[in-house]
Amino acid sequence: MSEPGDEELERDEEAWTAGGSPLDRAAFNADGLLPAIIQQEGTGEVLMLGWMDREAMRRTLTQGRVTFWSRSRQEYWRKGDTSGHVQYVRAAALDCDADTLLVTVEQVGAACHTGTRTCFDGDPLEVAEGLRPAD
Repeated sequence: MSEPGDEELERDEEAWTAGGSPLDRAAFNADGLLPAIIQQEGTGEVLMLGWMDREAMRRTLTQGRVTFWSRSRQEYWRKGDTSGHVQYVRAAALDCDADTLLVTVEQVGAACHTGTRTCFDGDPLEVAEGLRPAD
């Protein structure tokens, strides 16, 4: 009899089997998609988040340009093809659960479709800052 959570642990172990392709290791959601966080090379600045299916991830990893799956248009789009704001791939990594992709890029121009540098600089939220306990 297996313990609760054993199935998840087994899946996680399978996802990280040595030699498996990144596409086979990636844990796409029920819609066949994976969130992809796009980060600026050198600064670590988070530029945007997009969605990739298996084919978009394959194109991104093999063609040197970031490709997304548009959930609204139901089609592939390569960042910069119409705007000129290209993302050149520099590195990529799956997170510890293989359910999120981090893509490090050289961003040319604005990353956001609104024309701003990142998708995260237009609506800063007020937060209660956490305090680290004194040692």
